[in-house]
Amino acid sequence: MGTTRPETVPEPKYWHLRTVLSNALDSEFEVGEILPNERELAARFGVARATLRQALEQLELEGRLQRRRGVGTTVAPPRVGIEVEPARHGWPGAPGDAWQTEGCEESAPPAAVAGMLGADADRTVFTVHRVRVVHGQPVATELLYVPAASVPGMSAIETDAGAARGRAVLRELNRLEPGGQDRSVELGSARAEDAKRLDRLPGAPVLVVTTRYFAAGGTAAVAVSTYRADTCRLTFGDTGGVALMAS
Repeated sequence: MGTTRPETVPEPKYWHLRTVLSNALDSEFEVGEILPNERELAARFGVARATLRQALEQLELEGRLQRRRGVGTTVAPPRVGIEVEPARHGWPGAPGDAWQTEGCEESAPPAAVAGMLGADADRTVFTVHRVRVVHGQPVATELLYVPAASVPGMSAIETDAGAARGRAVLRELNRLEPGGQDRSVELGSARAEDAKRLDRLPGAPVLVVTTRYFAAGGTAAVAVSTYRADTCRLTFGDTGGVALMAS
């Protein structure tokens, strides 16, 4: 690995270091190879460890590096775009939906979600846990919040809490006539629970997609999907549509 020192260039130190490291990843490292530890890299490039961390975080965000529990920082495989979050015209759980249902519980939603649902903050809703797997690796988790009013048939369905109950909620939700949806996307940091399920460190960059589903003039459900930012990218179509892609 080269040792070009950032002090010799006018651009921000971490950005120049990011460029040097990126070139080294292309020429000197193989996919999956573990990088030297932070102390060795900081000494080699003559930078503070804080500057090094900024460069590594930028490369992780760009999908060049992956930081794994108990392993360290490794060279990421190249991204191959696969559409995993197309514009949904139906309900979650409809035919063609590639998400896997992992569980379900009745709990009070976060205040922001309760506001979108028009529900009291302390009123419980069905919370369905789902995961999206691409090429054998989890790339996203999802919490789907469904108020009892959207799935009245659940009162007559006796299933234990878990994946079976989650699938029952989805079947009942699909009985409604879709009335449209809206979505928002923001960059965030992985919560401990999401990081564990996505095999990433807490605080790792993620893309959070919030989808609100409408029916009968109101909000029938809200999905909060958390994607690994190191494997996903957003693409904007000519018609103004947005596709979320993952490698």
